[in-house]
Amino acid sequence: MTEKPKSEDVVSPEFGVMKGKPVKGRDWLEVEARIKVDMAPEPKSKTCDSLTVKWYVAVDNPEKVGTYLKLTKEIEYVNVPLKEDVYCSAYISPASIRRLTGFERSGKRAIKLIGFEVIIDGKVVASAADKPGKENWWSAASSVIADTTAVPLLNKMETPFASLWWDRYAEIKAKTSP
Repeated sequence: MTEKPKSEDVVSPEFGVMKGKPVKGRDWLEVEARIKVDMAPEPKSKTCDSLTVKWYVAVDNPEKVGTYLKLTKEIEYVNVPLKEDVYCSAYISPASIRRLTGFERSGKRAIKLIGFEVIIDGKVVASAADKPGKENWWSAASSVIADTTAVPLLNKMETPFASLWWDRYAEIKAKTSP
């Protein structure tokens, strides 16, 4: 079971330290979805060992009006509890929001479409899009949507939100050293 993805502007968290530096919180764009994983047969651990969520976000192309850039990100999760709501997310940084919109705030205005796929053992087991009638928009040929890596999507561990809301989100697989 999945729920359609949503986007939200979230301000950089503030952390207290002994000697602070003046800084104004900036907007990040968060895309988030709630998923519930079922498996048959159900493992004794009642846990999905590993799954991948592949995100697709179409944003306004600041270089050419009427066209869009497709951002993608694969995030691997581990130890995902079965039959429980968990959340998955991806983020666009304040610098990328500025690059896309020319503004410091409200990255939501640049978003055209959001979608994701849940992949277990190499098979897509669920997918969703934020707009009705736009299911699997990311796989359709388009003359107005172009792939790009110039504006990265980030996983939660690559943001200042890494240590926040731990119990809400699925556990991201830790990077291993080369």
